[in-house]
Amino acid sequence: MGRPKLLLPWGDETIVGHSVRQWTAAGAASICVVVAADDSELINEVQKSGAFHIVNRDPDRGMFSSVRCAAEWPHWDATLTHWIISLGDQPHLRDTTLRQLIGAVQSDPASVWQPAHGGRRRHPVVLPKHSFTALRSTTAPDLKAYLGSAAVQRKSVEIDDAGLEIDIDTPEDYGRARNLVGLE
Repeated sequence: MGRPKLLLPWGDETIVGHSVRQWTAAGAASICVVVAADDSELINEVQKSGAFHIVNRDPDRGMFSSVRCAAEWPHWDATLTHWIISLGDQPHLRDTTLRQLIGAVQSDPASVWQPAHGGRRRHPVVLPKHSFTALRSTTAPDLKAYLGSAAVQRKSVEIDDAGLEIDIDTPEDYGRARNLVGLE
């Protein structure tokens, strides 16, 4: 991407700033962004957005190491009942998508929930407390394996949002996502 993708412009804010604002509007009680220890620019932007940051001291181990850092973070509000693992590079998801996903959780709050598009499960993932805390000690090699394990009761809700198919990994993805929401 040529620069940190979470700091790319999204309207008149950054991708991470927009995402924090979007999840706050959807009702998230606490928002944390997992960051590399040496990423001071992203840490400053996260703090500016009103979110917390959690440091992943070894981000080269991949996304699952960041998920596990979040699960191991000792400062979560004890009254939280669910956690949402949201990709930082999906600012293009519609607000209605987030609300539909959260609404589906109400029907079976003990299950892990994911949106589906075209029958394929996507991110973000909503985990009840017992599933989120189990991430601390799982032997699964990645999130996909953890979610597919017999220990996880998993459900999905079909949502008509083409944005569920896009992760911003290339400049072309960034352009497609911006186009999807009318920013280009």
